[in-house]
Amino acid sequence: MKAYERLLNYAVIPTQSSEEMAGVKTPSTDAQWALANVLVDELHALGIDNAAVDDKCYVYATIPATKGYESAPALGFIAHMDTSPDFCGEGVKPRIVADYSGEDVALGTSGRVIRVSDFPHLADLKGRTLITTDGTTLLGADDKAGIAEIVTFVEETLASDRPHGKLCIGFTPDEEIGMGADAFDVARFGADFAYTVDGGTEGEIQFENFNAAGVTFTVHGVNVHPGSAKNIMKNAALIGCELQGLLPADETPATTEGYEGFFHLTDIKGDVEKCTLSYIIRDHDATSFEARCAKMREVADAINAKHGEGTVELDLREQYRNMTEQIKPCYHLIENAIAVAEELGIKPIVEPIRGGTDGARLSFMGLPCPNLGTGGYAFHGPFEHITAEGMDQVVAMLHGIAARYAEMK
Repeated sequence: MKAYERLLNYAVIPTQSSEEMAGVKTPSTDAQWALANVLVDELHALGIDNAAVDDKCYVYATIPATKGYESAPALGFIAHMDTSPDFCGEGVKPRIVADYSGEDVALGTSGRVIRVSDFPHLADLKGRTLITTDGTTLLGADDKAGIAEIVTFVEETLASDRPHGKLCIGFTPDEEIGMGADAFDVARFGADFAYTVDGGTEGEIQFENFNAAGVTFTVHGVNVHPGSAKNIMKNAALIGCELQGLLPADETPATTEGYEGFFHLTDIKGDVEKCTLSYIIRDHDATSFEARCAKMREVADAINAKHGEGTVELDLREQYRNMTEQIKPCYHLIENAIAVAEELGIKPIVEPIRGGTDGARLSFMGLPCPNLGTGGYAFHGPFEHITAEGMDQVVAMLHGIAARYAEMK
């Protein structure tokens, strides 16, 4: 089966994770079990008897080394099963555009259009088999494309005589809410090195990511009749707006790129009595990241000094750190991936991730784990798209990387 065919099968299984249930239970949504069980059954059918899902919804499988290659490094490939909670992930209806023209694509009857003016890379996809949504949901290629590519790699490996060292396969829940590595069992996984397959265009090779934190401000107000509110009412919603105004307006995702960090207001809701503002903080530089965290504490202190102690409560939770310091001592992971891409005629794209992956956390848990692209674009929304040919190239990269590590016996 081709990788894109697997993606079509996985995409229709709803697996969104939930910010509200983060830290309450693992996985954060029961829906993720459905895909986990499908994957275990599929791996069993391919001949991996040890494939299993644990009590936290992590899928593990191991392929023993080819005879004579037992001393090669054990190599892992990892992808996540959940999809973003930022946009509808139920009722996904993938659409296939064969021999894509390179022009704008209308997404069903939704009224949404993937425009070349918004996504200039579309011109480079002309002639490929394009896979899109119908405009009402996300596609889920982040990261079901990574899963499909890894499973296809497994199938092709088992059906061939390609020599390889021990291969370790892992699929995680809750990556989209920053908790994908929380209960990952590195010892059970059994790899010396690994790659997450969880990025954008084919050829992406990433070993630098944001330092990240999640922040929630809870503003407590006092609600009385507006006719007699003078010197009594504290409007939590207005104070929330005031709080946002204390943050730099030019340091948001819409105004930054490359290595530049940001404060991102992801959600605001409330009324006079109570208002909550949720943020994510991101920065590649550790010192700048700490300064951003300090800024949030400073804002909370300023609001409480003005409106009274206890007006605002701050909850700041570190999510992951920049993996670069863990990867650089194992830079062969990057060199080998670059060499394989070049051998296959794929342009290697080595650039920082303006986000994070399970690999960032895993690298600090003793498993050096850079990230590879999946061939997808415009994740987390209705304009998400990917090509069958791009997915095939990623599968070829996995074979090439496994072959290189087999020769390190």
